[in-house]
Amino acid sequence: MNIVEFHNVAKKRKDFSIENLSFSIPNGYITGFIGPNGSGKTTTIQMMMDILQIDTGDIKLFGTSHKNYRIKQKIGFVYDDLYMYEDFTIKKMKAFIAPLYETWNETLFQSYLKKFQLPFTKKLKHFSKGMKMKCSLLFALSHEPEFIIMDEPTAGLDPIFRRELLDILQEMMTRENQTIFLSSHITNDLDRIADYIIFIHEGKILLQASMEEIQEQYHIVKGERNLLDADTKRLFIGFQDSTVGFQALYRGDLTLFDDVSDQLIFEKATLEDMIYFMTRKGI
Repeated sequence: MNIVEFHNVAKKRKDFSIENLSFSIPNGYITGFIGPNGSGKTTTIQMMMDILQIDTGDIKLFGTSHKNYRIKQKIGFVYDDLYMYEDFTIKKMKAFIAPLYETWNETLFQSYLKKFQLPFTKKLKHFSKGMKMKCSLLFALSHEPEFIIMDEPTAGLDPIFRRELLDILQEMMTRENQTIFLSSHITNDLDRIADYIIFIHEGKILLQASMEEIQEQYHIVKGERNLLDADTKRLFIGFQDSTVGFQALYRGDLTLFDDVSDQLIFEKATLEDMIYFMTRKGI
């Protein structure tokens, strides 16, 4: 079952267009949403949440229209920042937010409040970036959502809390049958925790695959420059050529290179490698 399905979705903006966007988010897994800044990640999330109206196409959440108000009860949204008045406290935010959700779990709220060590009566304007992220996560999780959408949750966070946040997400996945859609340009985080990857560039999906498939099929090939000619270039998704040699992204069976394998170096491609080579075909 898929939690989300996009079918040929199009949206024309002033300086950016999305055309024929089709992808799905499987239930019960962490799906990473990657792409360079300006690729359409936030626009896609805004369309999914019906914050931004689509021009054409169809979006389904939980098997029904994404415009269905009732399904919003099942979704937790974690922004890269808090969209609340800075003079609010967590206490005041809870009084405003909790009544909106039929599934609000006060015990869970108190548990996360303690776990995140957040002050209940301190104004948000005095919160650090990490505290604001914890606060956003606190309210997103406390109504026990089935689907959690996170837009750049680790951007600007210090390495210690980034690791802590990823640990929390992994703990949630092992304890509950939840689905997480995590949009990020920090690919190292997704290398560690994602089950599936969707890669968007210039409003188009370049890749949708499981991490298992990516790790098995995508490799970085390195060698001396004299091994790179017109024929071999066509084997690669993208490559970088310099005076000292070349490195390239290859998808497929490495036995193709058996005849020259002693002259080449093979490494598993990271998500960062894939973004780099898939967006700059050859230099």
